[in-house]
Amino acid sequence: MGTTAEIVVVGAGPTGLWLAAELRLQGVPVTVLEARTERDPHSKALTVHPRTVEILGMRGLADAFVDAGFPLPTGHFGALDTRLDFRVLDTPYPFTLFLPQARTEELLEAHALARGARILRGHRVTGLVQGPESVRVEVAGPAGGYTVEARYVVGCDGTRSAVREAAGIGFPGTDASLWGWLGDVVADLTPVGGPVSRFGPEGGVMAVPMPGGLTRFVGVTPEDRGAAHPGELTLAEMRSRVVRVLGSDCSVRDPHWLSRFGNATRQADAYRAGRVLLAGDAAHMHFPTGGVGLNVGFQDATNLGWKLAAEVKGTAEEGLLDSYHRERHPVGARLLASTRAQTALMAAWSVETQALRDHLSAAIAEQPSFARGLAEQLAALDVSYPPASPAHPLTGTRAPDLPFADGTSLFALMREGRHVLLDLTGGSRAAGTDRPVPGGTRRHALRPAGREDAWGDIGTALIRPDGHVGWVGE
Repeated sequence: MGTTAEIVVVGAGPTGLWLAAELRLQGVPVTVLEARTERDPHSKALTVHPRTVEILGMRGLADAFVDAGFPLPTGHFGALDTRLDFRVLDTPYPFTLFLPQARTEELLEAHALARGARILRGHRVTGLVQGPESVRVEVAGPAGGYTVEARYVVGCDGTRSAVREAAGIGFPGTDASLWGWLGDVVADLTPVGGPVSRFGPEGGVMAVPMPGGLTRFVGVTPEDRGAAHPGELTLAEMRSRVVRVLGSDCSVRDPHWLSRFGNATRQADAYRAGRVLLAGDAAHMHFPTGGVGLNVGFQDATNLGWKLAAEVKGTAEEGLLDSYHRERHPVGARLLASTRAQTALMAAWSVETQALRDHLSAAIAEQPSFARGLAEQLAALDVSYPPASPAHPLTGTRAPDLPFADGTSLFALMREGRHVLLDLTGGSRAAGTDRPVPGGTRRHALRPAGREDAWGDIGTALIRPDGHVGWVGE
């Protein structure tokens, strides 16, 4: 049996679901193939960072996610004692949103389905073959094997990506040498208002509240070093580590989920190979320090969605789809460098590395510009896509939620996923600009209110559907 599809997205995690919704926002048919028959009840990720909430805000969804989660005004870098203050950031969402991945996926799936995405569970991709005009995807479904002919395939199917392997895309990096652990359990310790964290020579443990009366303990200790997987985590092992670091076992009991995770770190050689593309964990894997993994995959999908849709519809300028790798691969490389640095800080058990932790904590506390830079990096507000040729300094940067004199703001103008052409002179320039303006661009001619930075000195700007600046006119 064979079927056809415009776009096949493999994997119904946060990255795949958001990509499907973004493609449907652009009017492109999409089918999502997910090997699991049901959504995973366990939540690997708990953290939604400010830039991800901004993207949700650009699509009119931020309130639903914020209402479902718990905003925390701070975050951490390498579990240092001095936390990063997100309240100083230039964003309408100056917080880390604590939201279990299972609930995130539930909300994203509802959004994708409402947009018209087709999601098939229990359909496992077993291989693919690229041709000049399509990709033949081999699938094992509930009723047996079948094939799908798709114009493009996007692998959002995790670190063990079948799509990446079938496409022959390399995944170089380093193997695990350290194993963290987590346990969602009932405990007498219930951190109210934020996480509990302690890191010292005996190891490190963080404890955060979970829905349903659970507490998540996550940590790493000196005995967790080693290349070989240490086997399934037991409650007794977890209890002994918690006692060693926190001084009490907090009466941990009734485990809901126990798991281990390694620090293997890898990145795909290419995010695109012909008609096959990768996003999220299929493109990059790392130790989950800082809770950034889900967010970077989400942002991969936001960058890719409008570009792939334009390619399918025949409206893309030359090289647009290739720009996905050019823009996002460096972001992934920076992610890996950051998580490696944070892992070193979290596995700091010698006298010297403990001193390094203390030194960096003091620098965060005493140097506001340093602290803000780390916070912007963790929040992904500093992500920029440098243009190929010299251009205005704002080109490629993330556009903030500019407020306008009529009470509207930029994010509200972006809900349809179109380019937005801003005439910040109040109406005298955008209509006559000689810069390239994609079809369907929304035009807005009002001065920004209350901006005394670079945004107050420019005439026109084209904002891409992903919220980054396409070009600036004086």
